[in-house]
Amino acid sequence: MPRPTATQLVYGSATVFLSTLAMLLLSQTETGIGVAVIAIAGLGLGLLVAMTVPMPGMPRRVRRPVLRGKSPAAPAPLRAVPAPVEARVHEHSG
Repeated sequence: MPRPTATQLVYGSATVFLSTLAMLLLSQTETGIGVAVIAIAGLGLGLLVAMTVPMPGMPRRVRRPVLRGKSPAAPAPLRAVPAPVEARVHEHSG
């Protein structure tokens, strides 16, 4: 298993601190067991965040739709299309 990068450590530590603080303030627990449960939950969230931060040099797989056939990625630019010869003849004769 590769060693965690500095970014992973920072994100994980910040998540542990902020999530534990938020849960303690929102739950208003006063028992030791409640604090311990919240601390373990904060550590778990921090570990989850630290492990999901992309590591440098590790390519992330991006799923792109497979284009079937030869359809262009962007629409073709608009161009003037000359009128048929028959239309030109009728315009000048009238």
